[in-house]
Amino acid sequence: MSFTITLSPSGRQFQAEADETILDAAIRQDIGLPYGCRNGFCGACIATLLDGEIEYPEGEPDKLLDASDDTCLPCQAVPASDIELKAREIKTPSEIEPRIMPIKVAKIEHLADNIVRLYLKLPDEQRPQFLAGQYLDFILEDGRRRSFSIANAPHDDDFIELHIRHVDGGIFTHWAFTQMKEKAILRIEAPLGGFTLNEESDRPMLFIAGGTGFAPVKSQIEHAFHAGIERPMELYWGVRAQSDLYLPDLPRQWEKEHGSFSRFVPVLSEPQQDWDGRKGWVHEAVLKDHDNLASYDIYMAGPPPMIKAAREAFRTAGVSDDQMYYDSFEYAEN
Repeated sequence: MSFTITLSPSGRQFQAEADETILDAAIRQDIGLPYGCRNGFCGACIATLLDGEIEYPEGEPDKLLDASDDTCLPCQAVPASDIELKAREIKTPSEIEPRIMPIKVAKIEHLADNIVRLYLKLPDEQRPQFLAGQYLDFILEDGRRRSFSIANAPHDDDFIELHIRHVDGGIFTHWAFTQMKEKAILRIEAPLGGFTLNEESDRPMLFIAGGTGFAPVKSQIEHAFHAGIERPMELYWGVRAQSDLYLPDLPRQWEKEHGSFSRFVPVLSEPQQDWDGRKGWVHEAVLKDHDNLASYDIYMAGPPPMIKAAREAFRTAGVSDDQMYYDSFEYAEN
């Protein structure tokens, strides 16, 4: 059995199963309700029950609710009928306040000689709310910061996934590759950044990644799948050598499993002799394959020279600035 949840004042509606929390149902259907922990500890998701009945399978969290009104916790409440909630909806990055918090290194996985994937875990009473494409800052002991894009989609938030490239002379990345241990406790600020999907558009989406720019693009594409966005999607991934394609099977899997994801094109700028795929600069491959770029929303993440060259070339091809979204990676060397 499912029930209809109506949000006030927007009037937006979604469905929740009888044994599913209201917040879980909202996240599953790409409804931007606020939350901080999803465990009933923080109260960030508090809403007002205007109509209908709810239940708390784990017991009512009295300490966070005001007995004088009809406040409720969507992260713990399940519907017992169709209900109407007065709740704030999050639509833009500016509506999620960044927080400084401790985080534990749960798993370290080396994907290539110069790429490591980290899985980070927040304390049990906290859960990261972010939009696909945003990033976090590590706050070092001396106050310096190192920024890395979040690679998992917002609905898949048991861990925060990062892809970190080793930078020659980079103190933090060298430490991450040679000394970082699982269970290490670090400090982060998240979420940050405005490189997010325009979900109001109806144009097809073209994703262009350079190196570890694949991380935020991965988050956006997996979010689009989860949210049921059916607009056509293509991915071009530019790297130097074939070994730099550190998750080559994943986009191939997307091609097989999702009809909206029509093409994955890896492009190598310094290929070895046994490479028979595309060669050169990734933005030039995009231009060669598309006569109508102005009909696309283009999402780009990677090093500044790639972003600069692509933006200039795409403008010349007739793409307006408001159809180009980008995250330019600057790598700190100390």
